[in-house]
Amino acid sequence: MKKHILLLIAIFTAGLSYAVQQEPAFKDGEWFKFKMSYSGWMKAGNATLQVKETTLNGKPVFHVVGKGWTTGMIKWFFKVEDRYESYFDKSTILPYKFIRNIDEGGHKKNIEIEFDQPNKKALVYNKKHDTKKTINTKPNVQDMVSTFYFLRNKLDTKNLKEGDEIKLDMFFDEENYGFKLKYLGKENLDTSFGTVETLMFRPYVMAGRVFKEEESLTLWVSNDKNKIPLRIKADLAVGSLRADLEAFKGLKHSFKIIAD
Repeated sequence: MKKHILLLIAIFTAGLSYAVQQEPAFKDGEWFKFKMSYSGWMKAGNATLQVKETTLNGKPVFHVVGKGWTTGMIKWFFKVEDRYESYFDKSTILPYKFIRNIDEGGHKKNIEIEFDQPNKKALVYNKKHDTKKTINTKPNVQDMVSTFYFLRNKLDTKNLKEGDEIKLDMFFDEENYGFKLKYLGKENLDTSFGTVETLMFRPYVMAGRVFKEEESLTLWVSNDKNKIPLRIKADLAVGSLRADLEAFKGLKHSFKIIAD
């Protein structure tokens, strides 16, 4: 519950298909804010994701900054301040650079990754320990933030069938990381914005210290051109965690609401 708030958001958006959507799902200036609650009642924290256009080494890129932090009572005995950044190509949505700078109850990491996509390699710079290493990656690998935006642009709702499974390759810290996700179908979800038609997914995660079992997560994304992440529920080894979209701005497309 206490760790990896933004990792949950990345997993949240990973249950998507790879058929190309006709129009991009996001644009410069998009911003999301999520609220987290523990075991259904205790506020646990917040997370934000913001998109900006910029250049990196002369290339036009999207620069996304993700932040996560604990709030309320939990903050007093377990303080979390996480910052994630991703620079990815505006056309291919493949990442060039990823930054993870976290402090989770005194557990700190400051890692910077440069991706060499043509040669399938990642240069990992651990700033805390002042070490560098080069690791082989999967073809067209994503980082945990670019995954969100890449998959939103690749979601083909017309061809999804209940029970479909999707595999995704990510690179996280110093490892290639794979997801397998199952599409569960559609559901009308009551949110603070109104009732929204959503797509539901269930990723397979590693049971153990964090998650109660392999099928511990349920995910909801809006069934429209934006593919907005609306909710995630996680059964943890101790308690449960729920994340809900609390606020947004700068959407590329209108947000489809069934009823207020």
